[in-house]
Amino acid sequence: MAEEYYPWGGEFTTCSPNGCVAVVLLNIQYTPPESVAIYGRLKTENIGVEKIVANTISNPHIRFLVICGDDIRGHRSGSSLLALHKNGIDSNHRIIDAPGAIPYIENLKEDAIKRFQGQLEKKKKKSTKSLLIAQGSHHHRMENRILRYGSNQRQHST
Repeated sequence: MAEEYYPWGGEFTTCSPNGCVAVVLLNIQYTPPESVAIYGRLKTENIGVEKIVANTISNPHIRFLVICGDDIRGHRSGSSLLALHKNGIDSNHRIIDAPGAIPYIENLKEDAIKRFQGQLEKKKKKSTKSLLIAQGSHHHRMENRILRYGSNQRQHST
């Protein structure tokens, strides 16, 4: 499955081919359930974010992106990913309003970023350690960082 959907490679684990959830791990030790499409660590606010975007848009089943853990000091990669989703990039390819040290997207075209923005819709959870990006009117709960998503979850509304 990794070859079919995730051409950019990186340090990640693939699970359910039709899963609608991707999980981004920041400063946290956590193994999501097998029902997620993919999960892995995000370390940097530039190449790391590019890989998350490219691998997310390469799988049309992914509609939810859950970011778990505390932001990485200095890089602020989780916050930079959220800023990219919300604001895009400027004419110098810098992620608009990103707090990271070097938040530049140099290996993705603008239409890839727009596709990423359209594929996922941001929803912020009450906990500052748990951020959820979700598609449309589907609202899912994340309790104690335990994800309960089935591979066909996007067809159900809660």
